Amino acid sequence: MKIKDVMNPNIVFCKPDNTIREAAKILKENNVSGAPVLEGEELVGIISEADLLKLLILPEKGGLWLPSPFEVIEIPIRELLGWEETKKMLSDVGSTKIEEIMTKDVHTISSKASVEEASEHMIRHRINRLPVTEDNRLVGIVTRGDIIQGLAKL
Repeated sequence: MKIKDVMNPNIVFCKPDNTIREAAKILKENNVSGAPVLEGEELVGIISEADLLKLLILPEKGGLWLPSPFEVIEIPIRELLGWEETKKMLSDVGSTKIEEIMTKDVHTISSKASVEEASEHMIRHRINRLPVTEDNRLVGIVTRGDIIQGLAKL
């Protein structure tokens, strides 16, 4: 089975100058977990939910800032990080351009490649989706789910 048989030709994409807020909305509205980033017709990156979630990591604190309801009530945030710093960090995240966080080294696959080749590539590189190209032009996207769905039809 070839990639062209399982890929999705309806490409949901973002632009490099989209903000995190805009990219999150695009992903949510289209019910996808990642999207290619196109500048004109050129593939310049890929953005995923994982990229967006990484923005919530506070490196100096060593973990995600996702307080439980107990923590919000019982532990003043200003003692942990400083309230003004926390408010600024959270508001800055949404206005960040995705070109600052997107993966720029994008793995792609040919529409003529086999699903086995795509599966091996996804597993080896720990990725969930591959933009599909023909003659250096983006023609679709294939996800792990697309491959599984294709195999189920055999």
